[in-house]
Amino acid sequence: MFGRSARLAALGLSAGFISAQDAAPAAPLDPIAAMVGRLDLETYKVTIKGLTQFGDRRQGTDRNRTAIDWIENKLKSYGCTNTERIHYEYQPPPAQNRGNRANADPTVGPGGSRRRGFRIVDSVNNDPMKQPDLKLRELNSQPSAPGPREEVYCTKIGAFHPEEMYIVAAHMDGQGWGEAANDDASGTALVMELARVFSSPDVRTERSIRFALWNNEETGLSGARAYVEQRKALQGIESPPGSGRYPEPKWLGMIQHDMMLFDHGMPLPDGTIPSKQRPEADVNIEYQVNAKLADAAMILAHKFQLANDKYASDYPATVGPHMTNTDSTPFMDLTPAISLRENERGAQLGQGWDPQHHQPTDVYTTYKDEDFRLGLNATQTTLGAIAQLTGATVMESK
Repeated sequence: MFGRSARLAALGLSAGFISAQDAAPAAPLDPIAAMVGRLDLETYKVTIKGLTQFGDRRQGTDRNRTAIDWIENKLKSYGCTNTERIHYEYQPPPAQNRGNRANADPTVGPGGSRRRGFRIVDSVNNDPMKQPDLKLRELNSQPSAPGPREEVYCTKIGAFHPEEMYIVAAHMDGQGWGEAANDDASGTALVMELARVFSSPDVRTERSIRFALWNNEETGLSGARAYVEQRKALQGIESPPGSGRYPEPKWLGMIQHDMMLFDHGMPLPDGTIPSKQRPEADVNIEYQVNAKLADAAMILAHKFQLANDKYASDYPATVGPHMTNTDSTPFMDLTPAISLRENERGAQLGQGWDPQHHQPTDVYTTYKDEDFRLGLNATQTTLGAIAQLTGATVMESK
C-alpha cells in the first residue's frame, strides 16, 4: 500500500494543499432553516388540540373568555411575556341574519365570487341537534351575549428597529357547534407556534413582530377592526419620549392565517368530497387587488411564496389576488396585507371545497396527519418569510 504522501503525489497534490482544504471552515448554517427546524407536526397538533377543548369558542361566551386566558398563559410560557389585551364593545346590528345563508343566491360565493361546477350553499350550522357528541353539544350550549370583548397579543421587540413591526395574526373564535378545529384553531396554533420559536432567548430580530389572536372574526371582523380603530394613530410614536419604547410600532405588513388544514379538492358530481388531501394541495397566499396598497401586498405575497420554496417541507404555495372575508381586510388600505389559508377564498372555498366550514364536523378527529401537515407547511412558510423580513438570527450560546 502506498503511504499518504505517495498517494497525494500520484494525484499531483501536496500534503499542505489537503491540510488547507481540511482546515477550511464549513459553510455557515442558515439560521432561518434552524428556526424552521424547531417546528414539528406533533407540537402543532397538540396546540390545535388544546384549543379544541373549549369547543367552538364562540364570541360572547364563557368558553371564549376561558380560551383567551389559555392562549395568554401559553404565550407567556413561551417567553412572550409582554402580553396585552385589546378591549372593545360588541353590539350586534339589529335584525342581523348572521351565518345562515340557506336562502342565499347559490350562484354567488363569498366576496361576490361566481360559483362554478357543483354548487354547495355555504351556510353556518345553528342547530345544536346536528352535533351528535353530547358532551360537545353541552360545551357549546351557552349562547353568545353582547357586551365587552377582549383579544390578546404579544410582541417580539426588534433589537435595532423596535419602532417597526410586522403583524402575524389569526382569529381564535369560531361557530357551528363543532370544535372550530380548522376555522380557526389551525391558524391560531400557527401564530402561537411562531410566537414560541421567535420568543426563544437565542433568537434576535432586527424589527419587531406582533402575534395577535383576534376575537369576533365571525361577526364581521369586529376584533381586527377594533384593533385598527384603536391603534392605527399610535404607530411609530415613542412613549414615553426618549424611552426607546414604541407601544405601537409602524406597521410594515399584516399577515392573517384563516383555515389551514383541508385541501381535498372540489365536490364530486354526487356532492361528496374526496377523503384524502389532493395531490395538488397548496398553501394559498392572497392579497386584494383593489386595495390601496395592492402592489405592495402583491410583492409581500410573492416573498412568502419564495420563502415557501425554500423552507416548506411538503406543499407548495400559490398567490392569488382575491382576499376576502378575513381579518387582514381592515388593514389592507393602511399597510400591505395578505392572508394564508387552505383554499382560495372565492374560487375554491366559495365552491364548497370545505364541507366542515362552520359545521359540527369541524372537530379535531375529522383531520388526518396529511391535513395537519398542510397547516405545518403554512407555519414553515410564514416563519421563513417573517424571519427574512425582520432580519432574524440565532445567537450562539456562550
